[in-house]
Formats: sequence, C-alpha cells, structure tokens
Amino acid sequence: MSNKKKVMKIESPIIMNELSELLPDDVQSNAFVEMGIVQKCVIEQLTGQKKTFDKMIFKQVTFTECTLTGVELTDVIFEQCDLSNVDFSDAIIHRTAFKNCKLIGIHLSDSTLRNVLFDQCIADYATFRFCNTKQVIIQDSSLRHTDISFSKLQKTELYRSNLDQAQLSGTKMNGIDLSDCQFNGLGVGVEDLQGCIINREQAYLFAAIFGLVVKDDSLV
Repeated sequence: MSNKKKVMKIESPIIMNELSELLPDDVQSNAFVEMGIVQKCVIEQLTGQKKTFDKMIFKQVTFTECTLTGVELTDVIFEQCDLSNVDFSDAIIHRTAFKNCKLIGIHLSDSTLRNVLFDQCIADYATFRFCNTKQVIIQDSSLRHTDISFSKLQKTELYRSNLDQAQLSGTKMNGIDLSDCQFNGLGVGVEDLQGCIINREQAYLFAAIFGLVVKDDSLV
C-alpha cells in the first residue's frame, strides 16, 4: 500500500484568457494593476503602500530593490520569477501561485495567505514571521534557514521540501505533516511540536535535538 500523501485541494488563480501585455512602467505608475501579463523584464525599485495586483501573470520577471508593504495579490501567477529580498510584509495574498520562483530572503512577515501555492521555489532565508496561513501548499521547494516563527498555520501542507535549520519557535505544529520533508535541524520548542506528524528517522533527530536517548530494543 502506498504511503504517498494526498495533496490538499486549494483554489487556483482565476485568470482571464486574454490579458493585456504590460510593461514595467505600467506596473510602476499604477496603484491598481489588473488583467495583464508582464514577462521577460526587470522591475526595479518598485514601491508603494497597499499596491494591488488582480488577475495578473508575471513570467520570467526579476524584481530588484522592491518594497511593497501591504501589497494585495488576488488571482496572480508568478512563474520563473526572481523576487529575492522583495518586501511583501503585511501583504494580503489570495489565490496566488509561485511556480519555479527564486524567493531567497523574501519578506512576508505579518502577511495573510489564503489559497497560495509555492511550487518548486527556492525560498531560503525567507521571513514568514507572524504569518497567518490557510489553504497553503508548499511543495518541492527549499526553505532552508527560513523564519516561520510565531505564525498561525491552518490547513498548511508541505511536500518534499527542505526545511533545514528553519526557525519555527512559537508556531504550533499540530496537524502539520513533515514526514516527507528534509531537515537536519529545526529551531522549534518541544511544546510547539505537539501533534506534528513526523517519520521514524525524524523522531530520532528530534530526540537528539532535545537531548533524549532513544532505546531501540529491535537493535539488540
């Protein structure tokens, strides 16, 4: 019998069949940007409070020195984009997909995520502190040294992802399944692990982290 986890269903971005081709200047100059596609370009020093993107596709776009605190993303797809070190703190993100994106050091502190997919992304050193997530899937991604402390994870599922040295202090892991994820260490309190789903090898690792000695009579 297969032990493969069944992937949770979430709402996908709703995108129109015909989108207008937009240039970086169109994105820079408007507080509300909708129903467009931006591709194969660099967007530099994009700033703004409460900027809104609705029904958008960003494909092969590099964002550099961008600060978009409080940004609202609804029905947005980022595909093969580089959003490293972008400031999305206090963001509201709904029905949005990050596919094969580079998200190293992205700031998502205090953000609200609903129906969000991270697929084949590199999000090492990202900051998710104080995030509120629901219906979120992270799969085949790297989140090494990522800070997810003091977050509220509801219906959040992780598949085949690297969480090595991620910080999870103050984040309740009840019901979170890490059994097919990879890590050699996590920054987490024993009280936060109650109800977390792990595999046998991970159980030995956590025992070592907390200074416990596991006696395995099967090895005698």
